[in-house]
Amino acid sequence: MKKLTLVALLFTMVISYAQKKSNGTVYINHPAIDVVDAYTKTVNSGDLDKLDAFFADDFKAYNSSTDNQYSKGTDKTAFVKRIKSWRESIDYFAIKPANGAYPDAIEYKDEDQKDVVWVQTWDEVKGVHKQTGVKINMNLHRSFVINKANKIKTIFIYDNPQVFDEIEDSYTERTNGTIYNHHKNINNVKNMLFAFENKDLNKSYSYFANDAVFTDINSTNNKPYTLEEQKAIDKKVMDAFDIVGLEVVGYPDYMHYELGDNGVVYSWWTWHLIRKSDKKEISLPMHYQHNVDKNGKISREIAYYNGSLLK
Repeated sequence: MKKLTLVALLFTMVISYAQKKSNGTVYINHPAIDVVDAYTKTVNSGDLDKLDAFFADDFKAYNSSTDNQYSKGTDKTAFVKRIKSWRESIDYFAIKPANGAYPDAIEYKDEDQKDVVWVQTWDEVKGVHKQTGVKINMNLHRSFVINKANKIKTIFIYDNPQVFDEIEDSYTERTNGTIYNHHKNINNVKNMLFAFENKDLNKSYSYFANDAVFTDINSTNNKPYTLEEQKAIDKKVMDAFDIVGLEVVGYPDYMHYELGDNGVVYSWWTWHLIRKSDKKEISLPMHYQHNVDKNGKISREIAYYNGSLLK
């Protein structure tokens, strides 16, 4: 049985090795890579009048990130114009190799590929769109076809279309929901905090979802807490301080956002406390953000305050 297993294993390995077939050579250094590198440096430098010299007369560029399978590509004149427009609209523009990446040049053995070299690059594009302030930080993969004259014959571009969608959307003004200064979710936040003021903890915690998370900007590890962990923290606070009263500053706002269909209550408070150890009176300004789920329960609390005032 062992002999049969060994024979089967060797047979499988022979088949696996027999299936391998070289179809060309990959180079880490190649004149075609130098062409692509010079082209990228020209785009980065902004010396855009030199772009035309890099392309063959029959040049075509293809956006491989679209779903248009019938695209005939962009010709040399239109592509140079597009690159100039794109480059001039972005501050701090830079294309550079992605971390750990480097270009490859590939000479294929296929008869129809004998007069060209393919260059593959894996890059990052960074910058800030001048008009809209959209920050660009996206991955970019490009496949170049370089002809015998060391001209770029074809570019296939793979990028992140969401970046361009965000830029396009940012040209127009649009609303993103509704702001309320009176709302049941505001009422719930106020009732939750005033119940805490009056040590009615069961009622206070009843406004939270069971899987609610809590974030305190004074936390050293920025780790969100569960409801049970927050209860333990609250107990320490109540052991160390007497709550004289909670004072609403201004008025809370409830924002229901159209994007994401979610809501947040923003509120501003002053906590009036007495530290038990030395009877020191403390006024602690607080800002809260309470995310509210579709059931009206608080799913997240973020507390902003100056923790040094409690020391």
